[in-house]
Order: sequence, then C-alpha cells, then structure tokens
Amino acid sequence: MTLSHPITNKNKQMKFSSGNLYHIYNRGNNKQEIFFETRNYEFFRNKIRIHVSSNTDLIAYCLMPNHFHMLVRIQQENEENRLNKEIGTMLRSFTRAINLQEERTGSLFQQRTQAKNVSNCAIVCFNYIHQNPLKAGIAESIEGWEYSSFNEYLGKSRDQICNLELGRNIIEFKTIEEFYKLSYQNIDPEKRKKIFQ
Repeated sequence: MTLSHPITNKNKQMKFSSGNLYHIYNRGNNKQEIFFETRNYEFFRNKIRIHVSSNTDLIAYCLMPNHFHMLVRIQQENEENRLNKEIGTMLRSFTRAINLQEERTGSLFQQRTQAKNVSNCAIVCFNYIHQNPLKAGIAESIEGWEYSSFNEYLGKSRDQICNLELGRNIIEFKTIEEFYKLSYQNIDPEKRKKIFQ
C-alpha cells in the first residue's frame, strides 16, 4: 500500500528503530506558506499532539511559515508503520482544513516527508530546531517565536506536547539556565549537515 506523504530517507520509506531519535520535516509544496493565520499554527500543534505525541516521544518541534521540524524518539518497533500512517493522516487533515480556509485545491506539502536518524547528533538537531526562527529572521530571540517547543522547556508555555523530562535527559541539561545557554550555541555547519538527508 502506498501512503500519501510517506516518511522517507533518501527516497526510501523510512524504517524506524526503537530507542532511536529522528528529525522529521516537511515544507510547503514549491516552498509556499503552510500557515496563514495564528489559528493554523494552533490547529497543527493540536494535530501533532494527536498524531505524533501519542505515538512517539516528541522531544522538540518548530512550526515555521512554510515548513516544520520535529525531533522524536521511537518507543517501540511497531511504531514504524503507525508513525508513517499518523503523519500522513495529520498532513492530509491539515491540508483539507487549509484548502477550505484559503479556497484552494491541491497539495499543500511536498509529497515526501523526510526523516533522518539523528541519535548521534541529537543536540545539534535540538538546537537547530529551536534556532530556526532566529536564523530565518522572523524572531528577535528564540523565545520570541511561540510556535516551537522552546518555551515549553523554559516553563512558559501553557500547552505542553513534548516529553520534557526525556528531552532534558537526552540533551543533558538540568536547569533552565543551562538549557538557555546551550540553546544559543552556534551550530557547526558540518554538524548541521548530519541532521538532514
């Protein structure tokens, strides 16, 4: 069975392994925007809660105007097919809602959602995800962008969808001060390449 929006790695359907960490990402078709209003971000975040957080350990995420990033840990081997299906369901549902809102038709996302095993470079991926709005110039600070998990780790988010305890253990910080300092570290360009295909 071919899934719409399958999760791939180098054009092959991704095989997830229990205990590993994966960077999952996709963007708008032709790099177009996927979020048009504040409520779209909130709606997508709720979709992540339903389809991703309930099936994996969500460690970090960031929703950008034309793309998204997630860092997840696979809990069990049988989540492989389930996660592929859940991501597909999430993106199709969101596309239907946006198409209705914007009076448009057709694909909203690129056809293949990408995934990369980042178990050996989790900190790089974690920081990249949170720094994305700052590097893109759409926020003056990391905490200034409300559509990421950064403020969850600061204890300033009213809506928690990440497994913060696991995130703290994986990234190895104990205090908010340590987390804040770690989050603003520059990312080596060579290391950054390792979190993508």
